[in-house]
Amino acid sequence: MVMHRNVFQNLPIVGVEDGSFRKGTTRRTILAAVLFKGLGIGNIGITKVTVDGLDATEKLMEILDRWRFAAVMLAGVSFAGFNIIDPTAIYKEFAKPAIIVTRTKPDNEAVHRALKRHFKNWRIRWKVFGKLGYFHKVVALADEPPIYAETIGAGVKWTCNLIQSLSVCCRIPEPIRVARLIAHGLS
Repeated sequence: MVMHRNVFQNLPIVGVEDGSFRKGTTRRTILAAVLFKGLGIGNIGITKVTVDGLDATEKLMEILDRWRFAAVMLAGVSFAGFNIIDPTAIYKEFAKPAIIVTRTKPDNEAVHRALKRHFKNWRIRWKVFGKLGYFHKVVALADEPPIYAETIGAGVKWTCNLIQSLSVCCRIPEPIRVARLIAHGLS
């Protein structure tokens, strides 16, 4: 069965991105979740998370608990430095796909080294990375560089179709792009 692009655009999708911060001086920063319905904003959830803390997954779940959605799109798994959102926990809690979208291909070896170097509790953070699988290259828009995506709870083809249908202004899907604008605008 082939789904038309508009079907994907009409799914309620949550985009998640963090705000800006300064290492060493900013204790907390914004985490923005935007619920898209169609290509418009259905709702916005704003919370603060600790820079390099361990509260981002819990804080996002508090926002998601109030909404009905088909999938969550995360701009990576590291927010507010190395405050990790666990996409597997999101999927298990809500039984909805969690899609990790990155602009560049992830370098988990570099992440592993950085975690070991900077955190005594690096194993807790690394555990989330260990659960992730292969990041697939996705051409979201013609004539733009690819992005990379990994999905917990949905197939690769479905994920690619969703990303492509929601990438209308640039290669980054609208829910993440708008969440970024909001988070950075408020921080």
